[in-house]
Amino acid sequence: MPFGFEWIFIIVIIVVLFFGVKKIPELAKSFGKATAEFEKAKIEAKRDLDKYKNENTNIEREKLESIATTLRIDYTDKNDEDLKKAIENEINKNKNK
Repeated sequence: MPFGFEWIFIIVIIVVLFFGVKKIPELAKSFGKATAEFEKAKIEAKRDLDKYKNENTNIEREKLESIATTLRIDYTDKNDEDLKKAIENEINKNKNK
């Protein structure tokens, strides 16, 4: 049974027989272009996803700050989790009154 290197050698022979020696550079060039396009699309998709996450994070932070302002909570030195806890504590404090 052939191992890794043997498989590569067999595949190269099949490609040469199937496409011919003159087509191999053209195929390699096409494969390189396709790979570059795939990487470009992957980078663009990641950038779009990061942009979407940042937009939603900013909207959520604005909502938290608005609620905190209504409840008279200082949010300047709090991260989102601390602010959520402070809002929850203030709401629970007001329920118990």
